[in-house]
Amino acid sequence: MAIPGRIEIPLPLLKALSDGKVHSVNSIIDVLAQEFSLSSSERMQSVPSGAPVFDTRIRWAFVDLKIAKLLSSPSRGYIQITERGIDVLSKSPEKIDSKFLMQFPEFEQKLSEKKQTKDLINTLPKSDKPYFEHQKAPEEIFEETYTFVSAALVENLLERVKQITPARFERLVVDLLGKMGYGGALSNAGSITKLSGDEGIDGVIKEDKLGLDMIYLQAKRWKETTVGRPEIQKFVGALAGQKASKGVFITTSAFTKEAREYAANLQQKVVLIDGEQLAELMIEYDLGVSIAQTYLIKRVDNDYFDENLD
Repeated sequence: MAIPGRIEIPLPLLKALSDGKVHSVNSIIDVLAQEFSLSSSERMQSVPSGAPVFDTRIRWAFVDLKIAKLLSSPSRGYIQITERGIDVLSKSPEKIDSKFLMQFPEFEQKLSEKKQTKDLINTLPKSDKPYFEHQKAPEEIFEETYTFVSAALVENLLERVKQITPARFERLVVDLLGKMGYGGALSNAGSITKLSGDEGIDGVIKEDKLGLDMIYLQAKRWKETTVGRPEIQKFVGALAGQKASKGVFITTSAFTKEAREYAANLQQKVVLIDGEQLAELMIEYDLGVSIAQTYLIKRVDNDYFDENLD
């Protein structure tokens, strides 16, 4: 069974607490996992940050029901249904969604406070529902949006790289490997070979601070042409002419399947980096990009409130 959406969870959650006893959050999560017939792989499915999708959606359902005063948290990590929650179950509702919860003034007030958040969520990709009606937890929405923005940055950055001159692109490649730590802090760690007579080698960079080994570079700033096996063979021939064992072939386009298979079976170590990988590495190592905005997501530090520390 697929992982239930956030708005599918509140009613089964409230029913799981219908005995009126205090339950641990983890035990209720396990009960609901069985209720929804989730497999172990579905339980382990996580968002990019590592948080389990199912557990995260459950915990946000806790938040919604707490806001509406249908359940309470008598102590850290434990929850219990309230009299209001018991009264709600006695009326056998078909579902408990944001529209249902709006009958409770506490929830209505919270929803009005989140007006700006709701407007923002409505503008996000893959989302046309306000905060309290979305099937996904806020972390999932945020990470989806981050992924969308990151993908757009990769596309825009690569398009900009394709516009620079071949000579500037070769310099970019050397700069990138320097940012990645090759050559250490030496001023002459990386260099560009002459544009003519370079025998297929566009640049060279020291693998370590002492220059015990060298990495030879080939940089192809192609907009559309796919790099095939013949180009890799020429590069390998150029490496042999330099008696080199390591090379990096970087392009702004892509490699054919044959080119990648050929490179994978070489005795020399030849790494292929296509346009998308190049842009991702530039972003990771802050080359050609700058920080536009930073968002800090904070959470309650429960250790601070641990009474055992007093």
